Amino acid sequence: METLIEKTAVVTGAGSGIGFALARRFVRDGMRVLLADVDRDALDAARRDLGPQATTLVTDVSDEHAVRELAERAFADLGTVHVLCNNAGVAGNSTAPVWETPLETWQWVIGVNLMGVVHGLRAFVPRMLAIGDEGHIVNTASLAGLLAFPAGGPYPASKHAAVVVTEVLALQLARLGAPIGVSVLCPAWVNTRILDDERNRPDRLRVDTPALPRAFHDELAVSMASTGLDPAVVADDVVEAILTNRFYVLPNTEWTPAIGERAARIMAGGPIAPPPPPKP
Repeated sequence: METLIEKTAVVTGAGSGIGFALARRFVRDGMRVLLADVDRDALDAARRDLGPQATTLVTDVSDEHAVRELAERAFADLGTVHVLCNNAGVAGNSTAPVWETPLETWQWVIGVNLMGVVHGLRAFVPRMLAIGDEGHIVNTASLAGLLAFPAGGPYPASKHAAVVVTEVLALQLARLGAPIGVSVLCPAWVNTRILDDERNRPDRLRVDTPALPRAFHDELAVSMASTGLDPAVVADDVVEAILTNRFYVLPNTEWTPAIGERAARIMAGGPIAPPPPPKP
């Protein structure tokens, strides 16, 4: 895409964090934006902040019917969708071994992080192809979709899957000759509220034990706030990727060498090892 002026966008997980930063940047660039999030209060605040170019719809992306309703609303209100950001995500915050992580946490995290992307593609891509306008799709994955850390299970599993789904999507759209670009966003530490995502866990998938010990949660939150990227910086990187049709968006560049090291270990047959911390 050469310009975002007078274009339209749909952003999921847009009530806060990266999603809100994307929506705010899109509005600033002259786009009309439909914001979706499971948090009604956050959406209301976002709409007040962004003004008349933004509309909202409460949406649980793990629910296929809800995402189809989002698509119906988007094409009815906006006329078409040029940019689709499947951005909604949850961490799950599980420190348990994969064999002890509650099944409910697996279901919740994969339902949002992977199936939310799948539902978005199924609901929007056929309509975008039928209209035939130039467009772009951004799926938010994570650095945890490119590296393996010795923590969690559902989160990195869902993010690795989101990366591959996005790679396949790009290859398939290119084979069709469709005028739709694709990017996968793989941020590391960003100053967002993702560590507090338990507030949005559905009641049916709640577990008795807390996901993170309080002290550990607070330590991570302080680190995220002090060293994490400003979501606005991530949004700027995404917009540049849309305008230049760049596929991999890696805003935390200090981690790039670790990605290359992992690829080298794969080619050598191992051994598996946690990525070293990035050099300052």
